[in-house]
Amino acid sequence: MSATVKSGQSTGQTTGQDPAQETDQETDRARKKRAAAGAVRRTWTVRTAGGLSLRLAPRAVWTGLLLLALALAAGVALIGSGDYPMTPAEVLATLTGGGDPGQRFIVQDLRLPRVLVGLLVGAAFGISGAVFQTVSRNPLGSPDVLGLTQGSSVGALTVIVFFQDSGFAVAAGAAAGGLVTGLAIFLLAWQRGIHGYRFVLVGIGVSAMLYAVVLYLMTKANIVEATRATTWMTGSLNGRDWDQVWPAAAVCAVLVPLLLGHGRGLRMLEMGDDAACALGVRVDRVRIVALAAAVVLVAVATAAAGPISFVALSAPQLARRLTRSPGPNLLPSALMGAALLVAADWSSQQLFGADQLPVGVLTGLLGGGYLLWLLVTERRAGRI
Repeated sequence: MSATVKSGQSTGQTTGQDPAQETDQETDRARKKRAAAGAVRRTWTVRTAGGLSLRLAPRAVWTGLLLLALALAAGVALIGSGDYPMTPAEVLATLTGGGDPGQRFIVQDLRLPRVLVGLLVGAAFGISGAVFQTVSRNPLGSPDVLGLTQGSSVGALTVIVFFQDSGFAVAAGAAAGGLVTGLAIFLLAWQRGIHGYRFVLVGIGVSAMLYAVVLYLMTKANIVEATRATTWMTGSLNGRDWDQVWPAAAVCAVLVPLLLGHGRGLRMLEMGDDAACALGVRVDRVRIVALAAAVVLVAVATAAAGPISFVALSAPQLARRLTRSPGPNLLPSALMGAALLVAADWSSQQLFGADQLPVGVLTGLLGGGYLLWLLVTERRAGRI
């Protein structure tokens, strides 16, 4: 009996814990394991034709369907608004082949391209923002903060000021500027890999320098060029046609599925590089592919509609709060971005009467308030 007591005392001294406390901790660990197992059971497994197996949380699925419905409803409302108003029933009938020739012209040639550009650009900004925030592990990591939209602005303003060109040339300049900026940030932040805080800090520095270049280009422009440049930099869906739809649709059709295929790897990256490597994730490859795809999406979206601010910042955060699911939430973020942008464009037409604001003004107003709220929340949580 005495030997048993001494052994128990020795064990207690070695661990520094009471045996009862150890038992409680083991029980707590077992409870967490059961909760994790229950969470796994509450997912839906979908097997694709290519042999891929996707696990979907029911709440995320229902949230995605709701956001898709909201985006489509906002699109129908936007098509029906304007100098020639149409009811949702008339819009749907025209989209399905009905309606008179005048309605078909208004819907298919004038208003549908604007809505499609809004949906594609919003989805591109939303999913790219989710990628940047996941890789940087920072809720402030977005194209607005990291300088990608500033790079696109420099490219577009260079074409406007020095070449007096418009249309496709401005879009090409914006895309090239965004791609070059993304490459520069990547190379400057690379040091045996890409790490979140260094990536964000380099992006903020590059953004500040590019903003100075934007101001310089504005001083070199005459009044007509400066007006065009200011209008483009605001971000707007006015006057968008099928020439902007097809490039954005082609890029999204290729890169969005590519990013969704790397969703598991991005989710593992949030646990840290060591944990991701232990789980079989090729960390550098996933990070490079995801960042490259996100940079291209931002560049093409900015070329199509201008540097519309704060959609890429707020859409992933709102999607995560709705799904209550860890991980990048790539598809909900894309749907949230599409719904936000189209709803903001409809609101800018309805709330200000004849003085319609460009959608970039409204997203800037709403996004700025959201950014302040996010900063206060992060500070109270002790993360900044």
